[in-house]
Amino acid sequence: MTIGAFLHPFAPPARPRDEFVTIVEGRGAVVTDDRGRSYIDAMASLWYCNVGYGRRELVEAITAQAERIAGFHTFTSFTNEPAETLAERIVDLSPFDEARVFLCQSGSEAVDTAMKLARVAHVRRGRPHRRILVSRGRGYHGVNYGGTSLSGIPVNREGFEPFVEATVVVDPDDPGKLEATLEAYPGEVAAVIVEPVQGASGVWPPPEGYLAAVRELCDAHGAFLVFDEVITGFGRLGTWFAAQRYGVTPDMITFAKAVTSGYVPLAGVIVGPSVRRALEEDDDFVLRHGYTYSGHPLAAACALANLDLIEREGLLDRVPGIETRLGGGLRDLADEGRIAAARGVGGMWAAAMPDGVAETQVAARMLERGVIARPVPGTIVFCPPLVITDAELDRVVDALATALGT
Repeated sequence: MTIGAFLHPFAPPARPRDEFVTIVEGRGAVVTDDRGRSYIDAMASLWYCNVGYGRRELVEAITAQAERIAGFHTFTSFTNEPAETLAERIVDLSPFDEARVFLCQSGSEAVDTAMKLARVAHVRRGRPHRRILVSRGRGYHGVNYGGTSLSGIPVNREGFEPFVEATVVVDPDDPGKLEATLEAYPGEVAAVIVEPVQGASGVWPPPEGYLAAVRELCDAHGAFLVFDEVITGFGRLGTWFAAQRYGVTPDMITFAKAVTSGYVPLAGVIVGPSVRRALEEDDDFVLRHGYTYSGHPLAAACALANLDLIEREGLLDRVPGIETRLGGGLRDLADEGRIAAARGVGGMWAAAMPDGVAETQVAARMLERGVIARPVPGTIVFCPPLVITDAELDRVVDALATALGT
């Protein structure tokens, strides 16, 4: 058995090449491997393929842009029309009345960008002492050093110390613990960053009133509020952003994944009025932050076509049906005692495993039955493409029930 040249993310480096499943094709919510076996993808790949696979509209948009100009940088005085148009489109879909959009390539880059923007905005306002960044336990904010420093998932931090200074992780569900932290560092907290629905740790919707309480605390203590919507953005909860579903507007929103449904890597930060104004007040100020591919025209063209498709097919309106069918099926299993609990909202769901049941084994048995789900400690999580059919959702629940055994 040979170890391949590709060093895989979140996998044992010693795993032999022939133990990986090679995906070669996809249509709708179904992908196919190199042996011709098909699987219902109950994870939208990695929380992102909202419009499903094989969408000709996106391929054509990518091709058309590549034929004009595939890439050119946007530093200093250069720009391109797809990036400018996309930024305007995202602002229009966002919960902000006035905003701007910084573009990058991954959710990890978006989170690190939001961290830097929060700090520099305070500096521009004469508050350089506001450096501390606060996050929630169970939170996942990517794998760059900033996001790893804010991670509330302990195993994702192991071996990577030391972390970025002035980062604090608090209890994920108790606003009182956040308030105590803000009071312990008076005038020093730059921002609080939260996932409206925590995904990678096992799909944890916020406790009732939690997000509104965090907004109030940030306002009272002069800190920015950042929503990490890398998973929830662009329709996952049935609204364009989770901020709209929960009726709480942050100061910045990070996004990635579903903005292009993963056809081309793209991410960014929606910069709301409070942060935007701090950056724009001095005409001579230069934002010395950015990536080679920020505002990449090919990615922006793909995103525009993806957003067109989501709107034209009314994919946000499909989310309540997913919530009823998938969420209802999982709740039935919980009521029967087959799983310990069902958690979720919109198109994000999780099945908590009973004591003594290994989630990796359950996911492996589901894969044998033609369904891809994601195991995380103690849990199987689901995030299907929004184009998934009712019959396919039923097969997902049935595969889980069968994999659990009697």
